[in-house]
Amino acid sequence: MERVTILAKTARSETARIQINDSQDAWNLVHPVIPSKKYVTMTTNRGTQEPDSPRDMKSLATPHGPLALPAFLPDATQGVVRCVDSGDLEACGVAALMVNALHLSSRPGVSAIASMGGMHRFMRWSRPIASDSGGFQALSLAAGKLGSVSNEGFTYRFDKAQKKRTLTPETCIRKQFQLGADILFCLDHCTHPDAPDALQRESVAHTIEWAVRCKQEFQRQRERRQGEGTPPLLFAVVQGGANAELRHRCADGLLDIGFDGYGFGGWPVDAEGRLVDMVQRVAELIPASFPKHALGIGKPENLARAVAMGYDLCDCVIPTRDARHKRLYAFTPGAHDRPLADRDFYHCLYMQDDKYARDARPIEEGCDCACCRDYSRAYLHHLFQIGDASALRLATLHNLRFYARLIERLRIERDGAESGDLLQ
Repeated sequence: MERVTILAKTARSETARIQINDSQDAWNLVHPVIPSKKYVTMTTNRGTQEPDSPRDMKSLATPHGPLALPAFLPDATQGVVRCVDSGDLEACGVAALMVNALHLSSRPGVSAIASMGGMHRFMRWSRPIASDSGGFQALSLAAGKLGSVSNEGFTYRFDKAQKKRTLTPETCIRKQFQLGADILFCLDHCTHPDAPDALQRESVAHTIEWAVRCKQEFQRQRERRQGEGTPPLLFAVVQGGANAELRHRCADGLLDIGFDGYGFGGWPVDAEGRLVDMVQRVAELIPASFPKHALGIGKPENLARAVAMGYDLCDCVIPTRDARHKRLYAFTPGAHDRPLADRDFYHCLYMQDDKYARDARPIEEGCDCACCRDYSRAYLHHLFQIGDASALRLATLHNLRFYARLIERLRIERDGAESGDLLQ
């Protein structure tokens, strides 16, 4: 409680620091200020066309080629999707990855990755990479007494034995440029949905001000790197917790600054695992001419709903984490004959169950992953029972392929909805 009080007091001074209209002092002491267009004069670098509707956006142009939309990005937080390599990912149909700049700056260090030619060469991945700024992770560290937030950014350490580090909007962008990512994310101040209103307002004020500084640094890096190829894209993240007014203010402020795309930030699901109302609210606040990224959304049914709301990109650890914990996904028979949104189109198999010990079937009939193509449920059950590492790889391959097939299906549905050919 003491820390929250300090943050609430800090919010007033920090909000006042970015105000742009002296006549609004009283209002701005308790409301985040939206910068005017004259506050930021750089032009935005859009990587996409400007369609008339969300369903017209078929792909996103990136330095490493076009990314078909919608797309799901498995989290390669520390430069690896656990238990599989880059060849496995390509074979599963993974189109892009999400790495985490905060974690990679700790190990092995962004300068080490830059010395190896950037993230793509380091992990032998030729397709697009997005880089998370690390704002969500900084929040987690702060909650565990290993970090704090100020107007300048985050101070953090991963354990008490480490020296404190700082993450500012400027260092955040520089680190992501060193990684060589295709899609960069502005540093944002993520909050818990139950955080007090004063902290939510501080979060929005920080997120907008930091976005200004991120874009300024982004422009400086682009100018310094002229001639090095196609520049990356820069996305901003909409914060505001469960407060619709703050979400609106944050979206308006970020749109006024101008970015290539926008993301939903914060907790996307409630205690029951369902998408919170603000996910749809943010999708409605961002014009159709911009790609939208639903950060942290990964359950299959939530992925389908997010795409139906107009989101083009999603990322999450769920498919790979669940695979390592023996939870595998399979389409329910007949699921491909009807629209997927708001339907029970899949089920889960729990490979620790003894009922699979003599089951000769693949995880899912019709799946073309390496696990289903070559091995039975009984064999995978056995591998998990004896703790063999190959169980983790095979299970991960299957779940990644399930998600790739799900995205393919959602892409067909979105195209069909545009043309009027969607199955009824």
